[in-house]
Amino acid sequence: MQTAPSSRQDMDSIPVIDISPFIHQTAGSDAVVEAIEAACRETGFFLITGHGVSTEATAQLYNLARDFFDEPQDWKKQQGRGTSLKKGGVAFSPIADEALSATLGIKTPGDYKESLNFGPRLPGDVWPTVPQGLQAAFSAYFAEMETLAGHLRRAFCRAIGLAPDYFEPAFADHLSALRVINYPEQQESPLPGQLRAGVHTDYGFMTILRSEASPGGLQVRRRDGEWLDAPNVEGAYVVNIADAFMRWTNDEWLSTPHRVANPPGHFKGTTRRQSIPFFVNPSKETLIECLPPFAAKAPAKYTPITYGDYIALKTSQAFSKS
Repeated sequence: MQTAPSSRQDMDSIPVIDISPFIHQTAGSDAVVEAIEAACRETGFFLITGHGVSTEATAQLYNLARDFFDEPQDWKKQQGRGTSLKKGGVAFSPIADEALSATLGIKTPGDYKESLNFGPRLPGDVWPTVPQGLQAAFSAYFAEMETLAGHLRRAFCRAIGLAPDYFEPAFADHLSALRVINYPEQQESPLPGQLRAGVHTDYGFMTILRSEASPGGLQVRRRDGEWLDAPNVEGAYVVNIADAFMRWTNDEWLSTPHRVANPPGHFKGTTRRQSIPFFVNPSKETLIECLPPFAAKAPAKYTPITYGDYIALKTSQAFSKS
């Protein structure tokens, strides 16, 4: 396992942490918690191995989603876009529908990506019949992520000094969302200011990302303003702290700006990229307020707010057309 390097090194790299000792409560569990705590304070990002996520469930979702994205654009735009909204349905977001940088007050063209989105407690439309098995693949992978998220929440509690199940009531009816994103080949130059995903921070508790190596990938902004390419480690997941969790820690743990860059214009090979983020979000009624161990050290920076109100504001900014 790689434990937390020095502060200077942390500014220049994103740590890779084998979390299996914590999951199985074997020797090295304390070192895992220490490494996670250091990463959350210094970069807000870390990679995890030893997570136990099913490779079969991952491959099934990846491949079926790719089959969907290979369908004609005109057909895709008729899927997951209707008014027959029900919990557990699917939502499709076409290319340039979302501009993530708007959540930071930065106006840009829509992001050069498309996505399929699902959450058991989130509204969506009727699932497409093509490819067959898409809904089941989303549900199976979602269950894998729920298990992993629970392990990480317990590690966070131990790092902060909370009871192991402190966060669990907030996640009894959680609003977590699973998204598969397709970053297609860029056949023509993007518009000025347009990226695959504009600079943003995530909204909720944390994000667990399955990504892949390709030109034009995830970049994380260091505290000095420089952009750092996130490493690609086979089988690893990228984990980052999100805005609501940063508020909970009174800004001691970081929700770090990040983006997905365009591929270099001179690159001649394939630049298509697909990623699978799992956005770990608490329930709508959860009150986001400074956690006791952080409140004991400094006055709370933010007034309490329910997660439902907070996410409504962030989402309206991201999809605003003004």
